Amino acid sequence: MIATKHNSPNFTPKEYFAWEETQLEKHEYIDGKVYSMSGGSKNHSLLAARMIALFFNHLDGSNCDTATSDLRVNIVETNNYTYPDVSVTCDDRDKTTTQYITYPCLIVEVLSNSTEAYDRGSKFRMYRNNPVLQDYLLVSSTSIEMDLYHKNDAGEWVIINYQVGDLIELKSINLSFAIEQIYRNLDLTPES
Repeated sequence: MIATKHNSPNFTPKEYFAWEETQLEKHEYIDGKVYSMSGGSKNHSLLAARMIALFFNHLDGSNCDTATSDLRVNIVETNNYTYPDVSVTCDDRDKTTTQYITYPCLIVEVLSNSTEAYDRGSKFRMYRNNPVLQDYLLVSSTSIEMDLYHKNDAGEWVIINYQVGDLIELKSINLSFAIEQIYRNLDLTPES
């Protein structure tokens, strides 16, 4: 998804939720300002859908929920809300909310040219304040490549780069899969 600042007044969280209900597109809410979320490429959509299907099938029957980019994530201890491409929560506290979750253990962002710096930088800085988040997976939409930011047992974030032939390991949901499984039959022509 591509975020652009929307020309609107600053909102309180309550005003944001009411206003968002009347909009045709989604908007992230950061520090009182809203940012329009426009659509991504075909590969962006297909990669997110494949991740959602994989996670949903793997977690079927568990206490965990897999969500699409239509579910907001509340940044812990803030009034900021984002729309990640995919999120997974296994936290009972998220069962009591209807418009967002706060405690995902896994977040996936499919990268595009316009959002890569944001996804790797300030967005990740917000997400990593979440004590429950274990895995933040960045998925390239133009090459067979994923970067996993994983919080180890010491609470340190380590980066693992996966490429062709690698097995992705998501400890947050106890899942391993071949990277090619997600990229099969995609045209990986770079974005124009």
